[in-house]
Amino acid sequence: MRYSKLFGQTKKSSPAGEVTVNANLLIRAGYVNKLMAGCYSYLPLGLRVLRKIENIIRKEMNAIGGQELFLPALHPAENWQKTGAWETVDVLFKIKSRTGRSYALGQSHEEIITPLVKEYLDSYQELPLFVYQIQEKFRDELRAKSGILRGREFGMKDMYSFHLNQGDFENFYEKAKEAYLKVYQQCALKAKVTEASGGAFSQKISYEFMVLTDAGEDDILYCQKCNYCINVEIAEFSQGTKCPKCRRGVLKKARASEVGNVFDLGRKYTRDFDLYVYNKNGEKIYPIMGCYGIGTTRLMGVIVEKFHDERGIIWPESVAPFKVHLLTIGRSKAVWQFSEKVYCALVEKGIEVLFDDRRKTSAGEKFADADLIGIPYRLVVSDKTVNNRQIEIKKRNQTKTSLVLLADCLEKFASPALK
Repeated sequence: MRYSKLFGQTKKSSPAGEVTVNANLLIRAGYVNKLMAGCYSYLPLGLRVLRKIENIIRKEMNAIGGQELFLPALHPAENWQKTGAWETVDVLFKIKSRTGRSYALGQSHEEIITPLVKEYLDSYQELPLFVYQIQEKFRDELRAKSGILRGREFGMKDMYSFHLNQGDFENFYEKAKEAYLKVYQQCALKAKVTEASGGAFSQKISYEFMVLTDAGEDDILYCQKCNYCINVEIAEFSQGTKCPKCRRGVLKKARASEVGNVFDLGRKYTRDFDLYVYNKNGEKIYPIMGCYGIGTTRLMGVIVEKFHDERGIIWPESVAPFKVHLLTIGRSKAVWQFSEKVYCALVEKGIEVLFDDRRKTSAGEKFADADLIGIPYRLVVSDKTVNNRQIEIKKRNQTKTSLVLLADCLEKFASPALK
């Protein structure tokens, strides 16, 4: 991609009214654009990051048997009225059409997936069933002030599972938990599995996946000796208390941001929509449901909160919009010719590259933009390197630079370890 042709380039000034790191850097670097509070447009750079996050999630959901589908965002009011949520869910956007019929914009999809499964589920032998989607959600948030961490329109992966009994659900939860931890690990994040109150959703098991960050909106208590973690809102303990699980460590309080959750929905929705099967003994069974959410846009924001410095974003390689950022410094014909050769060679090798080919932009501005955008590797072709047909390489989170020949550069970035 040539930067001169890129739609949505960097901005020199910080956006007015944004108080979070993620919003400030993502807007300045040309990843997102704010339409209004809690509602952002994802520009080409931002969409590349978001799609990589989604694909990591998709791979892990498929690995545990998830089947991807795509559900409507516009819901008939009757479905929400059937579960009682039309009156009780205060964040629900409600719409009335010209015909007088009422609709909701989906803030979750239990009211849609349950009758859909009812239409196709014929036998207990088809259970368990795991279906998921990656889609936009809508919530009438009163405090949409955390950039893409808390939006009124936001991306989410939501999975729904259907089980004959509680034990089968709990077995699948363990698989889902491990899949979630793999997702976060691939995004260079370490998440803590946190006991939480399920609110209006959960009947029994409720867990949140939390990443420690000062930009978080929750306080948690966690043990440094084992994996025990709990949300402060439901905790019976306080900071400094001995861990109730391992009895070795003490609980430490920290600010954290939720990047996923799991709810045991019990039989509420299957009963509400009269979804049942007969088991092998001929008994009528209402399946147990679980739901599993990961905020895709929120996860993108948390990554920025965790990986940045005073100059800009530092993307983990797994989700970066491009692997390398090629800069041309100098105006001589030789520099530009060699830069074009490097760019074409990278593209031919299938290496994702953003090429800063602006001819009237100063070296200082190009370096500053590269740091702000935060692509993992910076490549520079300049008057100092071109005579020896070399390229200067620097990793975004390091200060050390090295000079390599084009062939060595191609080998480095085409290697499996960096893919």
